[in-house]
Amino acid sequence: MLKAAELKVFRTTLEALRARLRGDVSTMADAALRHSGTEASGDLSRMPIHMADVGTDAYEQEFTLSLMANEEETLELVEAALARIKAKTFGSCEECGGVIAKKRLEAIPFAAMCIRCAEKMESGSYDRPRQPR
Repeated sequence: MLKAAELKVFRTTLEALRARLRGDVSTMADAALRHSGTEASGDLSRMPIHMADVGTDAYEQEFTLSLMANEEETLELVEAALARIKAKTFGSCEECGGVIAKKRLEAIPFAAMCIRCAEKMESGSYDRPRQPR
């Protein structure tokens, strides 16, 4: 298991990551939902000059919302990792109960599974259903 000093480093890393992700999600939400600059000048028409601009605007908004969803997923994983630190289960695989390698946690501090279980889960060859949290 991890020592108290190591857990403190991981907690600090995860808290910093959480703060950055919260800022990113907020910034992306503002970008995706922002009003056009023409409203500020009094032009309330949302119709772009060219129809291709409509598609571009829609694509950019959809892309930003997709990125935001990915960031929110990662934020949830970070929150779960911080909860595992608090519960003193951080560093243990949620699937097999084995130890998650320190190198893996250094690379992905919010990892909830050891490499073996993560590979099985990704390949779809995991024998038992995932346990509810």
